[in-house]
Amino acid sequence: MALGLLTRIPATATGLTITLHVVQTLGLSWAQAGIAGTASTVGIAVGSPLLGRVVDRRGARSVVAVTAAVQLVFWLVAPSLPYEVLVGAAFAGGLLMLPVFGLIRQCVAAMVPKEQHRTGFALDSMAVELSYMIGPAVGAAAVSALSSTVAMRAVGIGFALAGVGFYLLNPPTRSAEELAEGPHQKVPTRRWLNTRVLTIFGVTSALTFVLTATDLAIVATLEKAGDAAWIGLVIGLWCFASLIGGFVYGVLPRGFSPLVMIGGLCALTIPVGFVGGGWWWLIPALIPGGLLCAPSLSTTVDYVNKSVPAAARGESMGLHGTFLTIGVSSAGPVAGLIIDGWGPSWAFVGAGAIGLVLVLVAVPFWRLAPRQAVEVPA
Repeated sequence: MALGLLTRIPATATGLTITLHVVQTLGLSWAQAGIAGTASTVGIAVGSPLLGRVVDRRGARSVVAVTAAVQLVFWLVAPSLPYEVLVGAAFAGGLLMLPVFGLIRQCVAAMVPKEQHRTGFALDSMAVELSYMIGPAVGAAAVSALSSTVAMRAVGIGFALAGVGFYLLNPPTRSAEELAEGPHQKVPTRRWLNTRVLTIFGVTSALTFVLTATDLAIVATLEKAGDAAWIGLVIGLWCFASLIGGFVYGVLPRGFSPLVMIGGLCALTIPVGFVGGGWWWLIPALIPGGLLCAPSLSTTVDYVNKSVPAAARGESMGLHGTFLTIGVSSAGPVAGLIIDGWGPSWAFVGAGAIGLVLVLVAVPFWRLAPRQAVEVPA
Protein backbone atom coordinates (compact mmCIF):
# COMPACT_ATOMS: atom_id res chain seq x y z
CA MET A 1 0.00 0.00 0.00
CA ALA A 2 2.86 2.40 0.81
CA LEU A 3 4.56 1.59 -2.49
CA GLY A 4 1.25 2.04 -4.29
CA LEU A 5 0.78 5.48 -2.75
CA LEU A 6 4.26 6.61 -3.78
CA THR A 7 4.19 5.14 -7.29
CA ARG A 8 0.80 6.68 -8.08
CA ILE A 9 2.23 10.16 -7.55
CA PRO A 10 4.12 10.24 -10.88
CA ALA A 11 1.15 8.54 -12.55
CA THR A 12 -1.24 11.26 -11.39
CA ALA A 13 1.20 14.00 -12.48
CA THR A 14 1.41 12.86 -16.11
CA GLY A 15 -1.61 14.64 -17.61
CA LEU A 16 -0.94 18.07 -16.13
CA THR A 17 2.80 17.84 -16.89
CA ILE A 18 2.19 17.13 -20.58
CA THR A 19 -0.42 19.90 -20.76
CA LEU A 20 1.87 22.52 -19.23
CA HIS A 21 4.77 21.40 -21.44
CA VAL A 22 2.73 21.89 -24.61
CA VAL A 23 1.35 25.27 -23.51
CA GLN A 24 4.32 26.84 -21.75
CA THR A 25 7.38 25.26 -23.33
CA LEU A 26 6.18 24.57 -26.87
CA GLY A 27 4.05 27.72 -26.85
CA LEU A 28 1.01 26.03 -28.37
CA SER A 29 -2.69 26.34 -27.60
CA TRP A 30 -4.69 24.69 -24.83
CA ALA A 31 -6.60 22.80 -27.51
CA GLN A 32 -3.37 21.26 -28.79
CA ALA A 33 -2.38 20.45 -25.23
CA GLY A 34 -5.74 18.73 -24.84
CA ILE A 35 -5.08 16.62 -27.91
CA ALA A 36 -1.76 15.45 -26.50
CA GLY A 37 -3.39 14.60 -23.17
CA THR A 38 -6.24 12.81 -24.92
CA ALA A 39 -3.77 10.72 -26.93
CA SER A 40 -2.21 9.48 -23.70
CA THR A 41 -5.63 8.87 -22.15
CA VAL A 42 -6.85 6.84 -25.14
CA GLY A 43 -3.67 4.77 -25.00
CA ILE A 44 -4.25 4.02 -21.32
CA ALA A 45 -7.88 3.06 -21.95
CA VAL A 46 -6.89 0.63 -24.70
CA GLY A 47 -3.83 -0.79 -22.97
CA SER A 48 -5.14 -1.35 -19.43
CA PRO A 49 -7.20 -4.52 -20.09
CA LEU A 50 -4.56 -5.91 -22.45
CA LEU A 51 -1.83 -5.52 -19.84
CA GLY A 52 -4.18 -6.96 -17.21
CA ARG A 53 -4.66 -10.06 -19.35
CA VAL A 54 -0.88 -10.51 -19.60
CA VAL A 55 -0.61 -10.20 -15.80
CA ASP A 56 -3.27 -12.91 -15.43
CA ARG A 57 -1.34 -15.29 -17.68
CA ARG A 58 2.33 -14.48 -17.06
CA GLY A 59 2.44 -12.70 -13.71
CA ALA A 60 3.27 -9.13 -12.77
CA ARG A 61 7.05 -9.06 -13.18
CA SER A 62 7.22 -9.27 -16.96
CA VAL A 63 4.61 -6.52 -17.38
CA VAL A 64 6.31 -4.31 -14.78
CA ALA A 65 9.74 -4.69 -16.40
CA VAL A 66 8.52 -3.79 -19.91
CA THR A 67 6.17 -0.95 -18.96
CA ALA A 68 8.61 0.69 -16.52
CA ALA A 69 11.31 0.67 -19.21
CA VAL A 70 8.91 2.17 -21.76
CA GLN A 71 7.86 4.92 -19.34
CA LEU A 72 11.46 5.80 -18.53
CA VAL A 73 12.38 6.11 -22.22
CA PHE A 74 9.25 8.09 -23.13
CA TRP A 75 9.53 10.65 -20.34
CA LEU A 76 13.25 11.15 -20.89
CA VAL A 77 12.91 11.84 -24.63
CA ALA A 78 9.45 13.49 -24.66
CA PRO A 79 10.73 17.02 -23.83
CA SER A 80 12.84 16.95 -27.01
CA LEU A 81 10.08 15.78 -29.36
CA PRO A 82 8.23 18.06 -31.79
CA TYR A 83 4.52 18.35 -31.09
CA GLU A 84 3.29 15.96 -33.80
CA VAL A 85 5.71 13.22 -32.70
CA LEU A 86 4.87 13.88 -29.04
CA VAL A 87 1.19 13.14 -29.68
CA GLY A 88 1.99 9.74 -31.22
CA ALA A 89 4.52 8.94 -28.52
CA ALA A 90 2.00 9.91 -25.82
CA PHE A 91 -0.45 7.36 -27.22
CA ALA A 92 2.24 4.66 -27.23
CA GLY A 93 3.30 5.62 -23.71
CA GLY A 94 -0.29 5.40 -22.53
CA LEU A 95 -0.71 2.04 -24.22
CA LEU A 96 2.19 0.67 -22.17
CA MET A 97 1.56 2.62 -18.96
CA LEU A 98 2.85 0.96 -15.80
CA PRO A 99 -0.39 -0.60 -14.42
CA VAL A 100 0.03 0.79 -10.91
CA PHE A 101 -3.67 1.12 -10.09
CA GLY A 102 -4.71 -2.33 -11.29
CA LEU A 103 -1.72 -4.12 -9.74
CA ILE A 104 -2.34 -2.68 -6.28
CA ARG A 105 -6.02 -3.66 -6.44
CA GLN A 106 -5.12 -7.20 -7.54
CA CYS A 107 -2.67 -7.35 -4.68
CA VAL A 108 -5.32 -6.20 -2.19
CA ALA A 109 -7.71 -8.87 -3.50
CA ALA A 110 -5.00 -11.52 -3.15
CA MET A 111 -3.51 -10.59 0.25
CA VAL A 112 -6.49 -9.29 2.23
CA PRO A 113 -8.95 -11.88 3.63
CA LYS A 114 -12.18 -12.01 1.64
CA GLU A 115 -14.29 -10.83 4.56
CA GLN A 116 -12.16 -7.66 4.73
CA HIS A 117 -11.97 -6.87 1.01
CA ARG A 118 -14.30 -3.89 1.35
CA THR A 119 -12.04 -2.36 4.01
CA GLY A 120 -8.95 -3.05 1.92
CA PHE A 121 -10.42 -1.42 -1.18
CA ALA A 122 -11.57 1.57 0.90
CA LEU A 123 -7.99 2.01 2.10
CA ASP A 124 -6.82 1.75 -1.51
CA SER A 125 -9.26 4.48 -2.57
CA MET A 126 -7.97 6.72 0.22
CA ALA A 127 -4.43 6.19 -1.09
CA VAL A 128 -5.62 7.13 -4.59
CA GLU A 129 -7.14 10.32 -3.17
CA LEU A 130 -3.86 11.23 -1.49
CA SER A 131 -1.96 10.59 -4.72
CA TYR A 132 -4.26 12.92 -6.65
CA MET A 133 -3.80 15.57 -3.97
CA ILE A 134 0.00 15.36 -4.25
CA GLY A 135 0.88 14.38 -7.85
CA PRO A 136 -0.65 17.19 -9.94
CA ALA A 137 0.41 19.83 -7.38
CA VAL A 138 4.01 18.60 -7.38
CA GLY A 139 4.04 18.40 -11.19
CA ALA A 140 2.73 21.94 -11.58
CA ALA A 141 5.18 23.27 -8.99
CA ALA A 142 8.11 21.55 -10.72
CA VAL A 143 7.15 23.03 -14.09
CA SER A 144 6.80 26.52 -12.59
CA ALA A 145 9.92 26.47 -10.41
CA LEU A 146 12.23 24.54 -12.74
CA SER A 147 10.99 23.63 -16.22
CA SER A 148 8.71 21.18 -17.98
CA THR A 149 11.79 19.28 -19.16
CA VAL A 150 12.96 18.68 -15.60
CA ALA A 151 9.42 17.80 -14.48
CA MET A 152 8.87 15.29 -17.30
CA ARG A 153 12.20 13.58 -16.75
CA ALA A 154 11.48 13.42 -13.02
CA VAL A 155 8.20 11.64 -13.86
CA GLY A 156 10.17 9.12 -15.93
CA ILE A 157 12.62 8.48 -13.11
CA GLY A 158 9.67 8.10 -10.74
CA PHE A 159 8.16 5.43 -12.99
CA ALA A 160 11.52 3.64 -13.20
CA LEU A 161 11.87 3.57 -9.41
CA ALA A 162 8.28 2.36 -9.13
CA GLY A 163 9.05 -0.43 -11.58
CA VAL A 164 12.09 -1.49 -9.56
CA GLY A 165 10.01 -1.51 -6.37
CA PHE A 166 7.23 -3.59 -7.93
CA TYR A 167 9.72 -5.98 -9.54
CA LEU A 168 11.51 -6.62 -6.25
CA LEU A 169 8.31 -7.02 -4.21
CA ASN A 170 6.63 -9.02 -6.99
CA PRO A 171 3.10 -8.32 -5.65
CA PRO A 172 0.93 -11.44 -5.60
CA THR A 173 -2.07 -11.42 -7.89
CA ARG A 174 -3.65 -14.60 -6.47
CA SER A 175 -4.25 -15.55 -2.84
CA ALA A 176 -2.62 -18.50 -1.11
CA GLU A 177 -5.90 -20.43 -1.33
CA GLU A 178 -6.17 -19.75 -5.06
CA LEU A 179 -2.57 -20.84 -5.60
CA ALA A 180 -3.19 -24.03 -3.62
CA GLU A 181 -5.98 -24.93 -6.04
CA GLY A 182 -3.41 -25.12 -8.83
CA PRO A 183 -3.35 -23.30 -12.16
CA HIS A 184 -6.72 -22.12 -13.41
CA GLN A 185 -7.96 -22.57 -16.91
CA LYS A 186 -7.93 -19.51 -19.11
CA VAL A 187 -11.24 -17.71 -18.82
CA PRO A 188 -12.72 -16.28 -22.03
CA THR A 189 -13.79 -12.69 -21.55
CA ARG A 190 -17.35 -13.49 -22.64
CA ARG A 191 -17.69 -15.89 -19.68
CA TRP A 192 -17.41 -13.19 -17.03
CA LEU A 193 -18.20 -9.94 -18.88
CA ASN A 194 -21.90 -10.30 -18.16
CA THR A 195 -24.67 -7.76 -17.65
CA ARG A 196 -23.84 -7.22 -13.97
CA VAL A 197 -20.15 -6.52 -14.60
CA LEU A 198 -20.98 -4.21 -17.52
CA THR A 199 -23.41 -2.36 -15.27
CA ILE A 200 -20.67 -1.84 -12.68
CA PHE A 201 -18.35 -0.55 -15.40
CA GLY A 202 -21.06 1.80 -16.65
CA VAL A 203 -21.72 3.40 -13.26
CA THR A 204 -17.94 3.62 -12.72
CA SER A 205 -17.76 5.86 -15.79
CA ALA A 206 -20.67 7.90 -14.41
CA LEU A 207 -18.74 8.34 -11.15
CA THR A 208 -15.55 9.69 -12.72
CA PHE A 209 -17.60 11.80 -15.13
CA VAL A 210 -19.26 13.59 -12.20
CA LEU A 211 -16.03 13.94 -10.20
CA THR A 212 -14.07 15.36 -13.15
CA ALA A 213 -16.86 17.72 -14.18
CA THR A 214 -17.13 18.90 -10.56
CA ASP A 215 -13.40 19.56 -10.50
CA LEU A 216 -13.66 21.69 -13.64
CA ALA A 217 -16.75 23.48 -12.32
CA ILE A 218 -14.91 24.40 -9.11
CA VAL A 219 -12.05 25.94 -11.09
CA ALA A 220 -14.39 27.82 -13.43
CA THR A 221 -16.59 29.07 -10.58
CA LEU A 222 -13.69 30.44 -8.55
CA GLU A 223 -12.00 32.00 -11.57
CA LYS A 224 -15.24 33.76 -12.55
CA ALA A 225 -15.65 35.09 -8.99
CA GLY A 226 -12.06 36.33 -8.88
CA ASP A 227 -11.17 33.77 -6.20
CA ALA A 228 -8.67 31.73 -8.23
CA ALA A 229 -6.17 31.90 -5.36
CA TRP A 230 -8.49 29.66 -3.33
CA ILE A 231 -8.77 26.86 -5.89
CA GLY A 232 -6.14 24.71 -4.17
CA LEU A 233 -7.77 25.08 -0.76
CA VAL A 234 -11.27 24.29 -2.00
CA ILE A 235 -10.22 21.22 -3.97
CA GLY A 236 -7.93 20.10 -1.13
CA LEU A 237 -10.75 20.22 1.43
CA TRP A 238 -13.07 18.43 -1.01
CA CYS A 239 -10.48 15.66 -1.29
CA PHE A 240 -10.02 15.62 2.49
CA ALA A 241 -13.74 15.00 2.86
CA SER A 242 -13.31 12.05 0.52
CA LEU A 243 -10.55 10.66 2.76
CA ILE A 244 -12.83 10.91 5.81
CA GLY A 245 -15.62 9.18 3.89
CA GLY A 246 -13.29 6.38 2.83
CA PHE A 247 -12.14 5.82 6.41
CA VAL A 248 -15.68 5.72 7.77
CA TYR A 249 -16.89 3.43 4.99
CA GLY A 250 -13.98 1.06 5.56
CA VAL A 251 -14.92 0.45 9.20
CA LEU A 252 -18.67 0.03 8.67
CA PRO A 253 -19.97 -3.52 9.34
CA ARG A 254 -21.49 -3.74 5.83
CA GLY A 255 -21.21 -2.01 2.50
CA PHE A 256 -23.73 -0.61 0.05
CA SER A 257 -24.55 -1.09 -3.60
CA PRO A 258 -22.39 1.01 -5.95
CA LEU A 259 -25.59 2.35 -7.51
CA VAL A 260 -26.74 3.66 -4.14
CA MET A 261 -23.38 5.27 -3.40
CA ILE A 262 -22.87 6.83 -6.82
CA GLY A 263 -26.51 7.89 -7.10
CA GLY A 264 -26.20 9.63 -3.75
CA LEU A 265 -23.03 11.42 -4.83
CA CYS A 266 -24.71 12.62 -8.04
CA ALA A 267 -27.77 13.86 -6.15
CA LEU A 268 -25.60 15.75 -3.65
CA THR A 269 -23.64 17.41 -6.47
CA ILE A 270 -26.69 19.07 -8.04
CA PRO A 271 -27.41 21.57 -5.20
CA VAL A 272 -23.80 22.84 -5.27
CA GLY A 273 -24.70 24.82 -8.40
CA PHE A 274 -27.22 26.89 -6.48
CA VAL A 275 -24.78 28.00 -3.77
CA GLY A 276 -23.61 31.61 -3.90
CA GLY A 277 -21.63 33.90 -1.68
CA GLY A 278 -18.03 33.05 -2.57
CA TRP A 279 -15.56 30.26 -1.97
CA TRP A 280 -16.35 30.00 1.77
CA TRP A 281 -19.85 28.77 0.93
CA LEU A 282 -18.63 26.45 -1.81
CA ILE A 283 -16.59 24.37 0.65
CA PRO A 284 -19.48 23.24 2.91
CA ALA A 285 -21.64 22.65 -0.18
CA LEU A 286 -19.04 20.25 -1.61
CA ILE A 287 -18.41 18.28 1.59
CA PRO A 288 -21.54 16.03 1.54
CA GLY A 289 -20.78 14.73 -1.94
CA GLY A 290 -17.06 14.63 -1.17
CA LEU A 291 -17.70 12.21 1.69
CA LEU A 292 -18.98 9.69 -0.88
CA CYS A 293 -16.11 9.98 -3.40
CA ALA A 294 -13.65 7.40 -2.05
CA PRO A 295 -16.41 5.02 -0.81
CA SER A 296 -18.07 5.09 -4.25
CA LEU A 297 -14.83 4.22 -6.01
CA SER A 298 -13.96 1.46 -3.56
CA THR A 299 -17.37 -0.19 -3.82
CA THR A 300 -17.08 -0.44 -7.63
CA VAL A 301 -13.70 -2.17 -7.25
CA ASP A 302 -15.10 -4.48 -4.57
CA TYR A 303 -18.07 -5.51 -6.72
CA VAL A 304 -15.88 -6.15 -9.78
CA ASN A 305 -13.61 -8.32 -7.65
CA LYS A 306 -16.59 -10.29 -6.30
CA SER A 307 -18.14 -10.79 -9.75
CA VAL A 308 -15.07 -12.02 -11.63
CA PRO A 309 -13.01 -15.22 -11.23
CA ALA A 310 -9.46 -14.87 -9.92
CA ALA A 311 -8.03 -16.06 -13.25
CA ALA A 312 -9.46 -12.94 -14.94
CA ARG A 313 -8.82 -10.46 -12.15
CA GLY A 314 -6.09 -8.56 -14.00
CA GLU A 315 -8.11 -8.11 -17.17
CA SER A 316 -11.22 -7.07 -15.22
CA MET A 317 -9.29 -4.50 -13.17
CA GLY A 318 -7.79 -3.22 -16.41
CA LEU A 319 -11.25 -2.80 -17.91
CA HIS A 320 -12.35 -1.08 -14.72
CA GLY A 321 -9.51 1.38 -15.30
CA THR A 322 -10.63 1.83 -18.90
CA PHE A 323 -14.13 2.83 -17.84
CA LEU A 324 -12.70 5.17 -15.21
CA THR A 325 -10.77 6.81 -18.05
CA ILE A 326 -13.87 7.02 -20.27
CA GLY A 327 -15.69 8.97 -17.57
CA VAL A 328 -12.76 11.35 -17.10
CA SER A 329 -12.35 11.91 -20.85
CA SER A 330 -16.03 12.59 -21.52
CA ALA A 331 -16.41 15.05 -18.64
CA GLY A 332 -14.15 17.73 -20.11
CA PRO A 333 -16.09 18.45 -23.31
CA VAL A 334 -19.51 18.19 -21.63
CA ALA A 335 -18.59 20.39 -18.68
CA GLY A 336 -16.89 22.84 -21.03
CA LEU A 337 -20.03 23.19 -23.14
CA ILE A 338 -22.18 23.80 -20.07
CA ILE A 339 -19.72 26.32 -18.62
CA ASP A 340 -19.46 28.22 -21.91
CA GLY A 341 -23.21 28.16 -22.57
CA TRP A 342 -24.83 28.63 -19.16
CA GLY A 343 -22.07 29.36 -16.68
CA PRO A 344 -19.98 27.33 -14.21
CA SER A 345 -22.73 26.98 -11.62
CA TRP A 346 -24.81 24.98 -14.06
CA ALA A 347 -21.89 22.58 -14.60
CA PHE A 348 -22.50 21.21 -11.09
CA VAL A 349 -26.19 20.80 -11.84
CA GLY A 350 -25.62 19.28 -15.27
CA ALA A 351 -22.92 16.87 -14.09
CA GLY A 352 -24.99 15.63 -11.15
CA ALA A 353 -28.15 15.31 -13.23
CA ILE A 354 -26.42 13.42 -16.06
CA GLY A 355 -24.75 11.08 -13.58
CA LEU A 356 -28.03 10.47 -11.76
CA VAL A 357 -29.81 9.65 -15.03
CA LEU A 358 -27.07 7.16 -15.94
CA VAL A 359 -27.42 5.47 -12.54
CA LEU A 360 -31.21 5.26 -12.90
CA VAL A 361 -30.80 3.72 -16.37
CA ALA A 362 -28.49 1.11 -14.82
CA VAL A 363 -30.95 0.08 -12.07
CA PRO A 364 -33.06 -2.42 -14.09
CA PHE A 365 -29.93 -4.07 -15.52
CA TRP A 366 -28.48 -4.36 -12.01
CA ARG A 367 -31.61 -6.02 -10.65
CA LEU A 368 -31.93 -8.50 -13.51
CA ALA A 369 -28.27 -9.52 -13.62
CA PRO A 370 -26.97 -12.65 -11.84
CA ARG A 371 -25.15 -11.94 -8.57
CA GLN A 372 -22.68 -14.80 -8.43
CA ALA A 373 -19.17 -14.79 -9.86
CA VAL A 374 -18.25 -17.10 -12.73
CA GLU A 375 -16.94 -20.39 -11.44
CA VAL A 376 -13.88 -21.76 -13.22
CA PRO A 377 -12.60 -25.26 -12.56
CA ALA A 378 -8.95 -25.66 -11.58
